[in-house]
Amino acid sequence: MNSRRDFLKNLALASAGIALAPSLESFAAAKKDWFDISLAEWSLHKSLFKGDLNNLDFPALAAKKYGIYGVEYVNQFFKDKANDNNYLTELNMRAKDNGVRNVLIMIDGEGNLGDEDETKRKQAVQNHYKWISAANFLGCHAIR
Repeated sequence: MNSRRDFLKNLALASAGIALAPSLESFAAAKKDWFDISLAEWSLHKSLFKGDLNNLDFPALAAKKYGIYGVEYVNQFFKDKANDNNYLTELNMRAKDNGVRNVLIMIDGEGNLGDEDETKRKQAVQNHYKWISAANFLGCHAIR
């Protein structure tokens, strides 16, 4: 048989549950958005090398075909554009027009940052500066 004490305890628990429900809903919504994924441009390297896709169209493809709204570029696909503000502005605009966030740029062919030879290592560091600037311009949080 339920006592008055049990009734009051259950009433308090139910009231607390009702009071916390909106918080739990927002927690569930926040948990749903816990992380986003990004698409590495290298995943499409065959299409890029064949010319079926170009670097400027990559953000739109990521969003429209794959539903992915973060992109990771590969410098090989715009090697001569690191200092080209017109090109970077266009790339940035295409990403923003598709709701895509530029995440990072993967760097190839600019030297070994861990080279034992100090001269080569310093040159490699110098070679990466333009990509740091390009990444900053695009709003990327990193290069690698």
